[in-house]
Amino acid sequence: QVQLVESGGGLVQPGGSLRLSCAASGSIFSIYTMRWYRQAPGKGRDLVALITNEEGTRYADSVKGRFTISADNTKNTVYLQMNSLNPEDTARYYCEFDLYTSAGRRLYWGQGTQVTVSS
Repeated sequence: QVQLVESGGGLVQPGGSLRLSCAASGSIFSIYTMRWYRQAPGKGRDLVALITNEEGTRYADSVKGRFTISADNTKNTVYLQMNSLNPEDTARYYCEFDLYTSAGRRLYWGQGTQVTVSS
């Protein structure tokens, strides 16, 4: 059984910073890709950033230069450092892991963490 636990969301003023974390636990053999998505109220889920061993990192245009994705494979954890936050960044943020486990290869999702940017 694999679990993804997210943390680090909260309320922040415009221009502020937050760091999200997502840790995977369970019988994990390999991690292929780790992604962060976000979903604002009434909108679809959008890819924010991803990180892989083969491709490095990629970002949505809306967060380039402000957000940084990183990973600690020894801890099966992915991070999202978010700087210069603005109200348009308000959303629920979800992590996704592409994993190979005893059950085979599949995608796993975190429960989401709310980020609210407001003065």
